[in-house]
Amino acid sequence: MFASTWSRCVLGGILGLVVAAGAAVADDKKDEKPVELNVGDTAPTFQLRNDLDKTWSSSDHFGKKWTVIYFYPGDFTPGCTAQAKAFTAAMDKLVEKGVEVVGVSGDSVPVHEMFKKVHKLNFTLLADEDGAVAKEFGVPVGKGASVKARDAANKVLEVDGKPYEFERKSTAGRWTFVIGPDGKVAYKNTKVLPADDAKKITEFIDKATEKK
Repeated sequence: MFASTWSRCVLGGILGLVVAAGAAVADDKKDEKPVELNVGDTAPTFQLRNDLDKTWSSSDHFGKKWTVIYFYPGDFTPGCTAQAKAFTAAMDKLVEKGVEVVGVSGDSVPVHEMFKKVHKLNFTLLADEDGAVAKEFGVPVGKGASVKARDAANKVLEVDGKPYEFERKSTAGRWTFVIGPDGKVAYKNTKVLPADDAKKITEFIDKATEKK
């Protein structure tokens, strides 16, 4: 009887510690503050898989050239498609200025590959499926979504005779950054208008490079 009571007490104590530890972790997460990355701050370093399923390392790009890194909610949505097409149209001029453009969303590598193919995009897309990199830049990240893709004519995209559908694990806010040749944030826009983003970036780069 005594042994049974003692066992229950020990077990209860262990469970109490586990619950307390869990509560502490929950409180810590609750108290976590979003990152605030501002102009003049050093850009975060990270690695992600690109639309070719190869590793893209920020250390190979940041601090070596002008790099536009824009976070967007997801592939195959009207606003994001307009934004991507605008960057594609502006790419020749941006490349002349030595600028690289990179789009980042919570979509997977295969989805990025399809999105890029359907809309003939000419820049890199990175898969930040859990939104971890977006958070490093202070970008708000929400829940994912079920998506039915549409093609360039706004018709349901079909693959092998079936609608192309996929699950997005996380959805980032639409924020755009420019990382300068010094590796620091040179530009930040948290209120991006999709179709206007490439124009604003081109104007910023023109002014920035004129000063050199």
